Amino acid sequence: MDWPYELLIGWRYTRAGRGGRRNRFISFISGVSVLGIALGVAALIIVLSVMNGFQKEVRDRMLSVIAHVELLDAAGGALPDWRATAAQAQQRPEVRAAAPFVAAQALVARGEDMRGAVVRGIDPAEEPRVTPLAAQLKDGPLARLQAGAWGIVLGGELARGLGVRVGDSVTLVTPGGQVTPAGVVPRLKQMTVVGTFDAGHYEYDNGLALIHIDDAAKLFRTGGASGVQLRLDDPQDARRVAASLAGTLGPGVAVRDWTRTNRNWFDAVQLEKRMMFIILTLIVAVAAFNLVSTLVMTVTDKQADIAILRTLGASPHSVMGIFMVQGAASGVIGTLGGLGLGLLVALNIGTIVPALERLFDASFLPGSIYLISRMPSDPQAADILPIGLVSLLLAFVATLYPSWRASRVQPAEALRYE
Repeated sequence: MDWPYELLIGWRYTRAGRGGRRNRFISFISGVSVLGIALGVAALIIVLSVMNGFQKEVRDRMLSVIAHVELLDAAGGALPDWRATAAQAQQRPEVRAAAPFVAAQALVARGEDMRGAVVRGIDPAEEPRVTPLAAQLKDGPLARLQAGAWGIVLGGELARGLGVRVGDSVTLVTPGGQVTPAGVVPRLKQMTVVGTFDAGHYEYDNGLALIHIDDAAKLFRTGGASGVQLRLDDPQDARRVAASLAGTLGPGVAVRDWTRTNRNWFDAVQLEKRMMFIILTLIVAVAAFNLVSTLVMTVTDKQADIAILRTLGASPHSVMGIFMVQGAASGVIGTLGGLGLGLLVALNIGTIVPALERLFDASFLPGSIYLISRMPSDPQAADILPIGLVSLLLAFVATLYPSWRASRVQPAEALRYE
């Protein structure tokens, strides 16, 4: 196959490393540029993969406690007929299960200690079909939640903060007091701790309490279930299914999916990923623009060659193409090397991090502090492809000025002293 001579000469200049001290120095600078691009691309892939892993870990723990979609009364009261609403929602093929609930804010007190919490009234028979946490507690604490027994299941951090164990009593202070001749008196109710749970998510472990739905309806005076929780086959479809249900169920039912309930957290994570991408891309940009100095030195060193090519009939565009090939080849080699190194580390980070911990006798993620004892990683094509494209684009842009300068070399001036 007859390759264009611009490609052949450009590739030859890329591989050139012999022929004198100056050529070896240029080759060294070129190698440093390629290595810098590779390390920058690898760092981007590793960091974003770890951030994706942490996001997935937190999301999975969050979805073990909450439902994918919630159906609430638009007026803020109890659903008039939650069973009919649940049955209508379950007609959609994406909906796997439904369960009623009552949710309200309250204070949980033990002696002089008092903590705010979300008290969720659940049906112990139906809740395990909707949340994985309830499925884990089905044969334990949830089995001890009986209507009228006034039992309560506390998050582990909440129980430890109050200093209570199974069998102890706590006092629930509910909003909306009772009017008496002495004034407004808060409504209090003694509850027995029948169990605790640890979901691995601090927000819920420290601020969630579960009671029987009938007790919750009496305690908060809702007159019935305040909403219906839905579990879907795919939690990523929650926003689309919620929008469809909102149109089907009518204006009397408010539909809320888990992505909107936790919007602030997801927006913060996306902002962090975006900023990390920009910061680490600057590393790739610095390495890519090191190619400018490499190509400028090459153009200066190869002026005689350029002049000979021009006298043999090479056009300025052909000369420019030669040095663009050289710079682009360095960018492609660096990008491919970075992609390979980054994916190798990201896919094996579960092996690499424990090895480093043993080597340095340190724990990077103490389980008692972070509740996650391993370094999660989740490489995604949606991150990797833009990284590769940005790296190649920066390398290509870095070749433009030196290549243009090479095309402006005048043969007579270059060969005058040869």
